[in-house]
Amino acid sequence: MRTPTPMIVGIVLGPCGLVLNLTSTLAPSWRDVTGFLDMSRDLIQHQGIWDICNELMSIHTNECNIQDTYGYFNQLPVQVARGLMPSSLAVTVVGLIVTSLGVRCWQNLPHYLLAGLGGLVLFVSGLLSLIAVSWYNYELYDLPSAPSTTLQVAYCLVLGYLGSCLEIIGGISLTFSFGQCCKELRLKKSTMNSRYATRSPQSLSNVGPISAPISSTAVHRQSQNPMPRSYSNSLDVLEGETTWRKGRSESTLPCDTDV
Repeated sequence: MRTPTPMIVGIVLGPCGLVLNLTSTLAPSWRDVTGFLDMSRDLIQHQGIWDICNELMSIHTNECNIQDTYGYFNQLPVQVARGLMPSSLAVTVVGLIVTSLGVRCWQNLPHYLLAGLGGLVLFVSGLLSLIAVSWYNYELYDLPSAPSTTLQVAYCLVLGYLGSCLEIIGGISLTFSFGQCCKELRLKKSTMNSRYATRSPQSLSNVGPISAPISSTAVHRQSQNPMPRSYSNSLDVLEGETTWRKGRSESTLPCDTDV
């Protein structure tokens, strides 16, 4: 049996979304800040949810662990992203484990119920990361930064959106396994009902007709006149027939013994 297409879609998109969300969580580039007055013009500051890095484009140097002087990490969207993104990664791992147990990779026939449950878990993980990324993107220009600076969306937000969408699509695809699971349950139920319907007349036919109660008088009569053990016929079955003798016969019909 081939692995169903919804399971293939879910088991492929789920790990892809996990890799993208992991990169988005760890990389310090959710927002790019440029145009600092007291710094070099080619300086780009990459702000993530865990770290801040300064990159000089002219000499291609990158310096991380920059001190947060404007209270960037204390903002609510950053704090929410710090909580939801790792939670989404953990839920994604659980969903992939449940899904891998349900698909056909480890057994001859897929377990549709486990695959559907894994799809629900992946769907929830995609929603968690999508909420974090969307909230941060909505508040991106309202988060504190140095004056007269330019704010831009960094690549981690793009990866977060892609990873969340892939997990959601993969989870929805795996939830189609619930439909196949319901079909199997209905098929088993109809099979059991058909077997019960075919066995019922046989079981009734095996039961003999209910006999009327035998009275004591009938039992007494049967004991006085027992039925003979063997059948005997008092009639002469060869009456009217004689054997053929010298071409003469009392009957025009030949005897059964002569035939």
